[in-house]
Amino acid sequence: MIKVYLRLLLLMCSVSVFAQDYFPSNSGVKSDNNSNYMAFTNATIYVSPSEVIKNGTLLIKDGKVVNVGKSVSLPKNTTKVDLSGKSIYPSFIDLHTTFGVDKPKRGGNGPSYGPSRSGFYWNDHVMPEQDVMASFKYDAKEASQLHKLGFGVVNTHMPDGIVRGTGALIALNNDADNSLRVVDGETTQNFSFSKSVKSRQNYPSSIMGSMALLRQMYDDAKWYAAGNVDTRDLSLEALNENKNLLQIFEAGSRANLLRADKVGDQSNIQYTIVGGGDEYERIDEVKATNATIILPIDFRMAYDVENPFLASTLALSDMRAWNQEPHNPRLLAENGVRFSLTTHGLKKKSSFKSNLMKAIESGLSKEKALEALTTIPAQLLGKTDLLGSLKKGAYANFLITSGDVFEKDSKLYENWVQGMQHIIADMNVNDIDGDYTFKLAGDDYKLNISGSTSKAKAKIESGEKSLGTKIDYNGDWVNLTMKTADSTKNEFVRVAANSTNKNVLRGTAILPNGSEYVFFATKTDIESSEKSKDKSKDKKDSEQPFMSPLTYPNMAYGYTEKPKAETLLFKNATIWTNESEGVLENTDLLIKNGKIAKIGKNLSDGSAKIIDAKGKHITAGVIDEHSHIAAASINEGGQNSSAEVTIEDVIDDEDIDIYRNLAGGVTSIQILHGSANPIGGRSAIIKLKWGESADGYIYDNSPKFIKFALGENVKQSRSSRNERFPQSRMGVEQVFIDYFSRAKAYDEAKKSGKPYRKDTEMEVLAEILNGERFISCHSYVQSEINMLMKVAEQFNFRINTFTHILEGYKVADKMKKHGVGGSTFSDWWAYKYEVNDAIPYNAAIMHNAGVTVAINSDDAEMSRRLNQEAAKSIKYGGISEEEALKFVTLNPAKLLHIDDRVGSLKVGKDADVVLWSDHPLSVYTKAEKTIIEGVTYFDLEKDKQMRKAIAKEKSELINRMLQEKNKGLKTQPVKKAEKALLHCHSEESGLLKTY
Repeated sequence: MIKVYLRLLLLMCSVSVFAQDYFPSNSGVKSDNNSNYMAFTNATIYVSPSEVIKNGTLLIKDGKVVNVGKSVSLPKNTTKVDLSGKSIYPSFIDLHTTFGVDKPKRGGNGPSYGPSRSGFYWNDHVMPEQDVMASFKYDAKEASQLHKLGFGVVNTHMPDGIVRGTGALIALNNDADNSLRVVDGETTQNFSFSKSVKSRQNYPSSIMGSMALLRQMYDDAKWYAAGNVDTRDLSLEALNENKNLLQIFEAGSRANLLRADKVGDQSNIQYTIVGGGDEYERIDEVKATNATIILPIDFRMAYDVENPFLASTLALSDMRAWNQEPHNPRLLAENGVRFSLTTHGLKKKSSFKSNLMKAIESGLSKEKALEALTTIPAQLLGKTDLLGSLKKGAYANFLITSGDVFEKDSKLYENWVQGMQHIIADMNVNDIDGDYTFKLAGDDYKLNISGSTSKAKAKIESGEKSLGTKIDYNGDWVNLTMKTADSTKNEFVRVAANSTNKNVLRGTAILPNGSEYVFFATKTDIESSEKSKDKSKDKKDSEQPFMSPLTYPNMAYGYTEKPKAETLLFKNATIWTNESEGVLENTDLLIKNGKIAKIGKNLSDGSAKIIDAKGKHITAGVIDEHSHIAAASINEGGQNSSAEVTIEDVIDDEDIDIYRNLAGGVTSIQILHGSANPIGGRSAIIKLKWGESADGYIYDNSPKFIKFALGENVKQSRSSRNERFPQSRMGVEQVFIDYFSRAKAYDEAKKSGKPYRKDTEMEVLAEILNGERFISCHSYVQSEINMLMKVAEQFNFRINTFTHILEGYKVADKMKKHGVGGSTFSDWWAYKYEVNDAIPYNAAIMHNAGVTVAINSDDAEMSRRLNQEAAKSIKYGGISEEEALKFVTLNPAKLLHIDDRVGSLKVGKDADVVLWSDHPLSVYTKAEKTIIEGVTYFDLEKDKQMRKAIAKEKSELINRMLQEKNKGLKTQPVKKAEKALLHCHSEESGLLKTY
């Protein structure tokens, strides 16, 4: 072996033409000598994203930048480091981390309905007094991981609670103590919709509950700040003290981003919002918030779609997300939305750079990427004098790289933080990473080396075989040990080679039998590789990477453009007016400007699109008085009254059941709160304008409704943890009496003109007392139905609607006298004890007694065929066809106080109409067109075309995913998304897309 090394030494001398100049070593620059001047010369210096100096000098001292420029005067005691061919960038800043903070531990057993603390806010999940520095412990290991990604400073916070307290700005300086590392101990006030894991307080138990809690908290903080409270509240004091800090809200999705912004706007607070990476779906709405986004780049892997059966279960929305997510940063930048980038949400922080490269490949400019990692977070923190750039006076936080920091092959050598050096890779060692080929004893081999400047790894292949390989790289010498291609023998080839020329490895190989061969490995065609890079760059410059088209909503059956109102003239239809005119044969209907313009024979309009409706039927759109589709949560059951919450906060504009309901002729629904508590939340009355924003669904000047409930659900008969009051039917009555007594007193205080503490819950209940809000009450048993009517009469108001009301036939006369309507099922019974006495004649009996009756669904599947449910009343009770149709059109409109707009076909009303292929109550009929305010939101023929387009798009995305797998990239298994069907008793759940 000695002879081998002697030969290699001689070989080194003979190939000195390949030798390179070495940079002066600076590996010993540590905290003990950083008080001297240091100058980094001849580098490409990115002072800021928009200011770049070629062959510049960066001068630092005492952890800060002294000067930077092309010609910098250097003091005598300056240590110089020549960085010819290298680049310097400001270190990155991450605004949203949990660095140095242990994961909070779950506390207590079982739910609690009161706070666990005294002297603080009444809700445990509001903790603005929480100081992250009280539990902070510097984590050098995690800091080293972040160094490798380019980060020099992070903002950290306690990830626990709805109001999480203050965050702190930490310099990732492994060689200092906390007195230097803590740049600022109070930088941010942090929020989320998620409860604290440390408290078992049950309220809130939903997103809408969290939103209501935040609103009430802000109102209470104002009341407290005005000096109206004698008892100290340390939480409200902290909240008010922290109001001038950066307010960061962890939303986690585009929908929650918009919800958080809504809460902030109502309290005149502009949150900086941690997004979810899906902002591209509604970029205009995101832009309208004026919020700066802290943007995760946790892009999903391609799915393994080789199995055709499994691939067929994959939702188009998930397939699109794989393709579209990397384009999110570009689209935000193009639309002028300011954002910073974060490692938050990454399962492995090491994937940050590869995901960032993917975003840049998808069109994000390098300048915008650098801004998002440096100047923008510095601006948000109000630290532009210290962070985000390399201007005079700033911290000496910078990266030394081999070249463009955003190029895949660029090496990060060092990460300096506050003038302290953190070595990532030795920049004085030849970088020999790459692919090589060599011959040995007549056989061809491929060699790949990676990590040569830090921890070298090697892989050798011969033909299709991968050979076990070990590498040691020290100085200029490469020592390789590889197994032979003969797998039956445990034999090895040893190689010693010199790497003076980084593109060639020269040395000696010793075979298992002792034979020695000249070893000569060359990098694969460098020139060809460079040409390939140039071609790739040209291609990037000329072609935008493929992005699957966005639709509204961004899923299957979404529209490429939002549909618009048309002037439509239906000719020769059978028209069910639901008015005194009854059913009109061979009649025309004109829709114009979103309204029903004319009904009659031989109508004409030169601007109208003519639709031949001969042999077909037209009705008003179906209305579902009791639905739970299109909502992200249904129940806020953390208290026995949740009047402060509203379903309008949690409209899910991407619920596929909206489109399915349109296919069943449904145009309007009331989304009711569930039946978890006696006094539930406020309703949302919406039109199914598929493709609109969440707020765009809600009726203009919508009537005010709230959900009440009686019986088994509210007294928690089937709950394993029934610790909450009430637990009996008489307790339910007492809840109503207690709350309305309080609401009456509250309303009197409000009307007195004296100062009062605003209480949203009492405000809503006072609206009921004043006849401004209507009650739709979940009910079954006649005794409770009678009870609630008596309570209402005691407080001088009436119940608007009893929903379910399956024992309504027993009390129909009393309902008529009280003036309450009934919204019932057609023929559901015996699915729990309370409904053992239900009969299918219920609707007919109530109707014949003079009660306004509607048939509702309370079910995402049944709602698509409410016309058929209405028809059952013809069989069970002999209701006429016209009256039966009114059970799902005009009557629910009356119960919802929207019958002046919808529910019948009358000139001047909203053009919410359905064109049926046959008799509207037939099991064979189909909704051919469903129109809302003159806009066709469902068209049977267009639906067929969309199905073909969906299949084509899926096929294209599957092919692209297969290409990813063939390249050797990681994939994830297909998981079919199951969407929960929500009902009255449903707890909050994450809604999954299924199409």
